[in-house]
Amino acid sequence: MKQIVTVAGIIYNEKGEILCTEREVGKYEYTSLKWEFPGGKLEIGENNIQALERELREELDIKVQIQDKFYQVEHDYPDFHLSMAVYNCKLLSKELKMNVHKALKWVNPKDLLKLEWAGADLPVAQKIVDNFNSKTM
Repeated sequence: MKQIVTVAGIIYNEKGEILCTEREVGKYEYTSLKWEFPGGKLEIGENNIQALERELREELDIKVQIQDKFYQVEHDYPDFHLSMAVYNCKLLSKELKMNVHKALKWVNPKDLLKLEWAGADLPVAQKIVDNFNSKTM
């Protein structure tokens, strides 16, 4: 099975909300029009941090402070296996541009599971909600 290595960011704003991005219709119907955490594929010679900084700049024209690694996703889609390192990030930019996404929204962590997530992103959203709920109990 084909292997794809990616990175993604859980980007927090000053209100503690998380940036969620919606994919355009793409080559894989099972990820089209689904919500995801922004990021993308590593290029040759890049480490995870370099790739995430580049992807966020290309996709959203933003700068972030990349913090700790939050989660490692291993997910099988019908046509490939996705390995995705996910990092907590603090937004440093004032404005965002949608260069590749259909939509974006800022979501309170407790409301993340109200969105229809791409398969690899769903366990990340679930872990964020679980962490949020354990802190508020």
